[in-house]
Amino acid sequence: MWISHVFLGFVGLVFGLSVATGSFALAVKLGIVPEMAEKSKTARHIMAYENAIILGGIFGNAVSVFLSLRLPFGRVFLGLYGLCAGIFVGCMAVALAEIINAFPILYRRMKLKVGLPWVVGAVAFGKMSGCLYYFIHDMAK
Repeated sequence: MWISHVFLGFVGLVFGLSVATGSFALAVKLGIVPEMAEKSKTARHIMAYENAIILGGIFGNAVSVFLSLRLPFGRVFLGLYGLCAGIFVGCMAVALAEIINAFPILYRRMKLKVGLPWVVGAVAFGKMSGCLYYFIHDMAK
């Protein structure tokens, strides 16, 4: 019986590493970290950004695997975690859209010449509103 647990643990570890490698490879290919460091003029702290991403990935995986683990940080930590996770997902989505030139194609098809920041802001606000509605009304069940 214990051999099946060891085997399943090994398979889970290998598959988890492969998925994590793919996720981080996508983030590297999109150039999120250097772009964010350049925009915020904090390129000298690039190692701190990379270490934070690695530690965040490890911590997030540990929390998702050990669901019965209770952290004593309360709702403030949960809100902070949600904010950081949302910023990360938003940066990934915008970087991916930028790589595939989705916004210039959309603007050209809409014949939109002015108000580009308003369109991007409206998309972001709509995404945020949908996520809040989803979580407030507990749609995950």
